[in-house]
Amino acid sequence: MYRKMTLFLLALLGMGLFLLRGDAFSYVVREEGKAYIVDRNGYRWDVTQAESIGFRPEGFQYGIGKNAFTPLDENSMSEDISRVAPSLRIIGISEGSEAKAYSVPTLRGHEIANSEIGSKPIAAAY
Repeated sequence: MYRKMTLFLLALLGMGLFLLRGDAFSYVVREEGKAYIVDRNGYRWDVTQAESIGFRPEGFQYGIGKNAFTPLDENSMSEDISRVAPSLRIIGISEGSEAKAYSVPTLRGHEIANSEIGSKPIAAAY
């Protein structure tokens, strides 16, 4: 009895998370011979070419859309490595003698870090 109740509650929670995630708020619009996926932020993604080769826009996995998350910036980064756990997973970028490292747990919340190495702009994505 408790197992069935637990499974039911987990399924209900999963459906709630699906709705809150934003996928359910995306939809397909067809205008002037073109097909668009409209995300929860109102951004329109032109998928006409994909549809022309057999993909159904209604079946696409909808993303969160651009500008839906805040990139990690240099202000929240530290050069203090004394507090870094040896088991911490990182993404590292280096060029010459300069290097940058971004923790995977931090990137999980931002998905991308905009930065520079020397005068070159870089992006670390997870």
